Amino acid sequence: MKLFRNDSESKQIRKNKNESEAKLRASAFDDLNALFATLEATPQGLTAEQVEERQDEYGKNIITSDDGNGVLHRLREAVINPFNVVLLIIAIISIFTDVVSSARPDWLTVSIILSLVLLSSVIAFVQSQRSNAAAESLSKMISNKADVRRDGQMTEISMDEVVPGDIVRLSAGDMIPADVRFLTTKDTFVAQAALTGESNPVEKFSDIKNNRDDALTDLQNIGFMGSNIVSGSATAVALSIGNETYFGAMAKSLSGDRAKNSFERGVDSVSALLIRLMLVMVPIMLLINGLTKHDWIAALMFAISIAVGLTPEMLPVIMTSTLAKGALSMSKHNVIVKTLGAIQTFGEMDVLCTDKTGTLTEDKIVLEKYMNLHGEDDSRILRHAYRNSYFQTGLKNLIDLAIINRAVANGLESTLADFTRVDEIPFDFTRRRMSVVLEDKNGKRQLITKGAVEELIAISAYVEIGGKILPLDEENRRISMQTYEKFNADGLRMIAVAQKNEVPGSGAFSVADERDMVLIGFVGFLDPPKESAKTAIAALKEHGVRTVVLTGDSEGVAIKVCGKVGVKTARVITGKDVEAMDDAALLEAVENCDLFAKLSPAQKERVVKMFQTAGHTVGYMGDGINDAPPLHQADVGISVDSAVDIAKETADIILLKKDLMVLEEGVIEGRRTFGNIVKYIKMAASGNFGNMISVMAASLFLPFLPMLPVQILTQNLLCDFSQMGIPFDSVDKEYLKKPRKWETGSIKSFMAFMGPLSSIFDILCFAVMWWAMKANGAEFAPLFQCGWFVFGTVSQVLVIHMIRTAKIPFLQSKPSAALLIPTLIVAAITLIVGFSTLSVGLDMSKLPLTFIPWLAVILAGYCIASQIVKKIYIKKYGEWL
Repeated sequence: MKLFRNDSESKQIRKNKNESEAKLRASAFDDLNALFATLEATPQGLTAEQVEERQDEYGKNIITSDDGNGVLHRLREAVINPFNVVLLIIAIISIFTDVVSSARPDWLTVSIILSLVLLSSVIAFVQSQRSNAAAESLSKMISNKADVRRDGQMTEISMDEVVPGDIVRLSAGDMIPADVRFLTTKDTFVAQAALTGESNPVEKFSDIKNNRDDALTDLQNIGFMGSNIVSGSATAVALSIGNETYFGAMAKSLSGDRAKNSFERGVDSVSALLIRLMLVMVPIMLLINGLTKHDWIAALMFAISIAVGLTPEMLPVIMTSTLAKGALSMSKHNVIVKTLGAIQTFGEMDVLCTDKTGTLTEDKIVLEKYMNLHGEDDSRILRHAYRNSYFQTGLKNLIDLAIINRAVANGLESTLADFTRVDEIPFDFTRRRMSVVLEDKNGKRQLITKGAVEELIAISAYVEIGGKILPLDEENRRISMQTYEKFNADGLRMIAVAQKNEVPGSGAFSVADERDMVLIGFVGFLDPPKESAKTAIAALKEHGVRTVVLTGDSEGVAIKVCGKVGVKTARVITGKDVEAMDDAALLEAVENCDLFAKLSPAQKERVVKMFQTAGHTVGYMGDGINDAPPLHQADVGISVDSAVDIAKETADIILLKKDLMVLEEGVIEGRRTFGNIVKYIKMAASGNFGNMISVMAASLFLPFLPMLPVQILTQNLLCDFSQMGIPFDSVDKEYLKKPRKWETGSIKSFMAFMGPLSSIFDILCFAVMWWAMKANGAEFAPLFQCGWFVFGTVSQVLVIHMIRTAKIPFLQSKPSAALLIPTLIVAAITLIVGFSTLSVGLDMSKLPLTFIPWLAVILAGYCIASQIVKKIYIKKYGEWL
């Protein structure tokens, strides 16, 4: 059935893709007037009335998948999992053995099995619904914006409100909000790796230069939803939105399951191990009991019940509940989780790579100095920097805004009226500079460039010193660099300013025109360190997370800031150093260097990769265009709500507050989530292993079944209920102190210690029932079974509290009320059933009160022995959970 469905889906995907491709291809080659006529739009944008009509017709600009995250999909996921499938197969077998082929049909066993399936499915579904609702409400707190022209005015709207015909303005860092045709472009480079796998950005133009049979993604005047502007600026008209886009048409084929992280793979491996153990145990139990007791039907039912008891059907419920609870708890700390699987990785993180600006600093850049090449205050430098920042049309960053604010405060606004912008060469992270071409009222043109000091010196042939234009010889280079290094060492972020007047009278301008410049001076900025940064870095270090700074800034500023916030600055590696290093040298360097300066985006990505190669789980925190590659490379990408679109899109976790203290709280919540899941897995794995040994011993030596199927199933139901509070349990502070990685070997060693221990006390219980309670014949089987039922259930409830902490439970570590109350209820119900006539309803005999002291002694012995084994285990392996 699934095969036919997949084939049908594939055909629909191909059809959607072909239709989308044909529409885009036609739009690419259409005359602009014809295109606007088809779209019923104009270059001035849509009216409010047109927008409303189109929103009714096209709906929201979002990509949806028919079965990706709907209610039916979540219901299917909740019901159909390996554990429920096993239980349902057992229920079908039970129908044949207990109902169809029985003289006295008995639906009790079938009912209990179906109740188990129903219980786990309903809880899993409800938690999934809650998780989904929470994720949707949290995602509304994060929004990507688009600038569109409506009613003749540029307006910022949410990206999901874009409609076909909208005129969109795009600049560096923007996600392209729809499939678009470019109307104007200026050095517009687009990253479309999500569609083509092409790592290098491609340049886009408003004029098409392609042939009609060129590949769709090669069309130079078409931009695709899912791609982003790397540099430059453009305007475009929206052609298709949502599922009608080229990306949307392929949504199903592109949105396959994400790769599982180490934790999820580990859980899968333990689940598979438990199912394999169960599949081995069933035929062994069937043979032992069939051969020794000569009742093959009863032996079959017992084996089936053992299979149910050994199936950890609550694992999907515990996983879903714990992750959902973790996501909601993190949201209270202003941390929004886009991918639930990232919660555990967040807790596993032991290296945090972060940009400097805004994370370690106040993100309030102030223009502190404007100076000539001798370091003297010179308002002419501020005027040139002001014109460059004001007239550029791309993304105005904090440096541009600081220049503009200072110039306005100095009354320089009136000087702008004398100039008009002719052209610009936008900023990119390779050149690390941007230029504008201005023309004054007399028709004189001037090229003004500002950017990184080394890059501007490299394109300059002259300097202006003392009002004279001089060649940039060694002496003048030394003077310039001396001034730069002096103020840079004082913690000022230095930007160079250059200009030239020999500018062509016509034609488009490009990077080639940025040569033979005249270096005129510097502007210096101060971005003071955050008061909270030092405390946050110390707190992260205390929790086993090393903070490493990867910045595009120069060494001087980076060293000054990092020194004040507690990041080691004994060794500093620059982008130039990284470029010269092979992988082996860089691998050695990352282990003892916490500050990397003057890095390009590709170099940041490479450093992150080297940390991963060294065995670290790496988080990367950034909010700029240059942070997208390392964000994507990191094990967990962290950004902020004020970040550029592409950074937010790439990140797994979004901080609503740009503060490392917020991050530290999220790390702790990630570890708490991991701890609670590990509690259940270790408890289920060791408990099941112990039960296998106990059941095998009882089956070999008892003349009757140690417990009837209905009793095993009831016990299983009660134990499942007692475990429902695990996701909401507290976790010891000591456990939260260091990163936690999934260790399958740790689960196996835990099973080897705690499994046999539970079996020893099960066998002690058998001995008490056989010799002390005289339940030593087939006629006393109901009494024996009642004794083991009570001990088995209460001991499994107790062991939850023994396993949940490395300390002494209740005395040194108190459980949460959400865990304590269900366990007390289950223990009370078990004792009431065992010591009253209610036991008859489960085919057991009421226990005499003389069993109470024996029960207390065995349970106390089990707790004491568990604590002793715990100490031995911790001494041997260094940890408990």
